Amino acid sequence: MQERDERAFEEFVARTGDRLLRCAVLLVADHAAAEDLVQGALERTYRHWPRVSAGHPEAYVRRALVNAAASRWRRSRVREVPLGPHDQAGPTDHADRLSTRDELIRALMTLPARQRAVLVLRYFDDLPEAEVAAALGCSVGSVKSQASRGLARLRASVDLHSSLPMTGRTP
Repeated sequence: MQERDERAFEEFVARTGDRLLRCAVLLVADHAAAEDLVQGALERTYRHWPRVSAGHPEAYVRRALVNAAASRWRRSRVREVPLGPHDQAGPTDHADRLSTRDELIRALMTLPARQRAVLVLRYFDDLPEAEVAAALGCSVGSVKSQASRGLARLRASVDLHSSLPMTGRTP
């Protein structure tokens, strides 16, 4: 790879790394596994950077993350274990906020992989429906229906009716 391509890739990683890691953490609910997913996706992206950088590199990496997470789910065939009360971290000043966040993440982890991926990309990464559809290789209608079903399941399992809108872009 040429030096300018390497610099462009490094700038891309510096600019998007935190968002990609957050997305991966929400997809797999394990920080170490999320770091591995991001690293693997970025390695694949690096190998094809001249071609990838001509398009939408962040969308390419997101698609690689979702595919890697789906492969991980298929391999494990075991539901994720929700965090227990002893696993919570953070200052006690924000106990209610952390409790609500933990409850939401637990509920998110109970969703089927496809619904979870749609909600993470759509609401946590704030991608438009068309980009989510492109990342997941499905139609915009499928994204809308999966998002609707996923939000309904979250509402049913988490008492966050004031935080989760009936419509809108952010939960």
